[in-house]
Amino acid sequence: MNKEELVKEIAKKAKVSQKDATEVLGAILDTIEKTVAKGKKVTLVGFGTFEARKRAARTGRNPQTGSEIKIPAKTVPAFSAGKKFKELVN
Repeated sequence: MNKEELVKEIAKKAKVSQKDATEVLGAILDTIEKTVAKGKKVTLVGFGTFEARKRAARTGRNPQTGSEIKIPAKTVPAFSAGKKFKELVN
């Protein structure tokens, strides 16, 4: 499912226009992105948690040459599914 299909589903289930559904979805995603970028968690009980995680520096390999390269530490966005979501998928 892509964003357009998601907007159509939201509009149908919430009985709102697709324009309104697009604005709401955009606001939700923007808020999650900005909150996680600040290093805070966003927890939606039953659905999951969005958070920033630190990834340590490590040594990797260049697949073309086989030589070792240093991969710097960085912070990446992460999502952990909630119990209800996990059960639904299984």
